[in-house]
Amino acid sequence: MSNPIEQFAVVPLFSPPVAAGSKLPFWTFTNSSMAMVATVVLITAFFWLATRKRSAVPGRWQSAGEILYEYVGGLVRDNVGKEGKPFVPFIFSLFMFVLVGNFLGLLPWSFTFTSHVLVTASLAVFIFVSVTIIGFVKQGSHYFRMFFPAGAPLVTAVILIPVEVLSYLSRPLSLSVRLFVNMTVGHIIFTVLGGFVVALGGFYVLPGIIPLAGIAGMYLLEFLVAALQAYVFTVLTCIYLHDAFHAH
Repeated sequence: MSNPIEQFAVVPLFSPPVAAGSKLPFWTFTNSSMAMVATVVLITAFFWLATRKRSAVPGRWQSAGEILYEYVGGLVRDNVGKEGKPFVPFIFSLFMFVLVGNFLGLLPWSFTFTSHVLVTASLAVFIFVSVTIIGFVKQGSHYFRMFFPAGAPLVTAVILIPVEVLSYLSRPLSLSVRLFVNMTVGHIIFTVLGGFVVALGGFYVLPGIIPLAGIAGMYLLEFLVAALQAYVFTVLTCIYLHDAFHAH
């Protein structure tokens, strides 16, 4: 790989025949699509194993599934309140999709779909629109109060309202860019360090061992980043949902 950006290229795997020079249709099955399907299959398989033999004394698979679900349920309870209970399945599915997608991208010869801003932006925009609709359904016109903090002098509305509106509209941008940038940078560093290993003689030569040790350390760090970014994505979703239920 001569270019560390090549690993993020979306490559069609299955597509209908098209004329030379024509664009592929939007429903072309790509390596990104394959990674997302694999993520869903892995999550489904895991929870099938976790729930196929449910018992009062849980086994290892059931315990793992319950711990994950209770963890996300606790995040929703702490950040949204009791009103967020009906949304726990959705937020849990979102958390698992991002988490497993991040981890899957750390496997050799895999594809990290969360490193593409179009994927993360699609999730962020869906969350943003859904939360906005919920906010107006639950609070009606009072939802506009979040753009002008209670107790602030009226004369400051000229400054505060535009700032709050801009902050609100930037939510999907910050939510999507944070995830995609963190996952992209880590994989680029892997590729660059891997190039150093080859250039310095490989892992069996002393100079090449140094960047190889750096890769090992970065790999462990990237596992932490992958989990942390799924956590941050979920917590921010809970915070936005909290605003939809509660006044500013």
